[in-house]
Amino acid sequence: MASASSYHVAAGTFEVGNTQPRVLQAYLGTCVGVAVADPTAGVGGLIHLLLPEPVGAEDGNRPAIYAATGIPLFLKSLLDSGASIKNMKAVVAGGALVGPLSDLDMHLDIGGRTAEKAYTALHEAGVAVSRAETGGFFTCCLELDMQRWQCHIRPAGFDDDGGLDNASAPVTDHILQTIESIKPIPQVALKVLRIIESDDYDVEQVAAQVRKDQVMTARTIQLCNSALFSKPREIATLDHALVFLGQDRFVRLVVSAAVQSYYDQSGNGYSLCKGGLYHHAIGTAMTAERIATRTAAAPPGQAYTAGLLHDIGKVVLDQFVARAYPLFYRELQDRGADILDVENRILGKDHTRVGNLLARQWRLPSCLADAIRFHHAPLGARPCSALTTIVYLADLLMSRFHPGLELERLGTANLAEYLARLNLTPARLPELVEIIPQQVFAPPGRRPPSESQAHG
Repeated sequence: MASASSYHVAAGTFEVGNTQPRVLQAYLGTCVGVAVADPTAGVGGLIHLLLPEPVGAEDGNRPAIYAATGIPLFLKSLLDSGASIKNMKAVVAGGALVGPLSDLDMHLDIGGRTAEKAYTALHEAGVAVSRAETGGFFTCCLELDMQRWQCHIRPAGFDDDGGLDNASAPVTDHILQTIESIKPIPQVALKVLRIIESDDYDVEQVAAQVRKDQVMTARTIQLCNSALFSKPREIATLDHALVFLGQDRFVRLVVSAAVQSYYDQSGNGYSLCKGGLYHHAIGTAMTAERIATRTAAAPPGQAYTAGLLHDIGKVVLDQFVARAYPLFYRELQDRGADILDVENRILGKDHTRVGNLLARQWRLPSCLADAIRFHHAPLGARPCSALTTIVYLADLLMSRFHPGLELERLGTANLAEYLARLNLTPARLPELVEIIPQQVFAPPGRRPPSESQAHG
């Protein structure tokens, strides 16, 4: 029997196929996963849902992110592939209240309502639910083995207590030495960051600077052709990238390419998958940019850069987290502790303070340094509180609706106040969920599917 390969099902999409050596996976926090299989026909699949139903301006653009519209599309794709309703068995997971929690989490109950809508859609279609583990307070991984047509719901991350007693805290000097040893951010990137701060620049000058750095040129083109910034055709030069992306997105791409090398140093300390820290950073950056555009509370380019750099301190701490991972994971998942408290208790420093030290070393603009330092608690932000609040919201959305990229829990005790800073209300939070970019969740090396592919 052939060895099965793992396939990550992107949030807001589904995957359907015939019997094959493949395991479909979805990491679930507040979002909901539904696996359906017809072993008789040898057909099955998995859908990864974010919301119960459309709520805002984005409705209709991505129907697979909603239980109300995604489940019917998913089932139709299964039927078109040869499955029959009478032989289908469904497994539902996710919809957790990922802490630290507040009354607002309980009131909105996005995950619970998404699960209920999924159950309703399956019942109306006549599909039997053979197993369900929804709600609760923990993230999980839903898996569908397409070779044996078996479904599993596993705790996300470390599920073995072995080694807990052997975890040891690093010496603070070791962390400081790691900060000192990290290579400086490229001068081209620093120039671009300062250009974004001013919002008055000539993009041709930016391109000219990038061309002087062959490594930066190669990384920019490579990233432009990745799943994160997919284009209808291959991009071969910076000039092509500039034409296809436009000047604003081109500048953001240059910064993303510059920062990628730092996140590539990270392993599997903070993340449940290789490259998770970088994908989380890109997702937070894109979401922050969209929130800034929607609220007009901060320049979108600045919001993108702040989102991209908000967790840069984790690049320094990642190796130390990996060594103490069993203890670190147990504190976060089993005890629901705040990540900054866990980091300070186990490592002696948290990633916001370490990131701020790195920002000073790199001489980043003060607003970016502020967002890095206070993105978990925007009430402490000084000159750029709106920017920091935007990054907090983007980070919160990413951590709640795609937890596999990073082990992190942000509190929501002051969420209503943070939303009010941006002239938003708690009732509009689902609208922000809708703007989470789909590209971020595409598996590395795979372009996100087109609408027709994503929906059957």
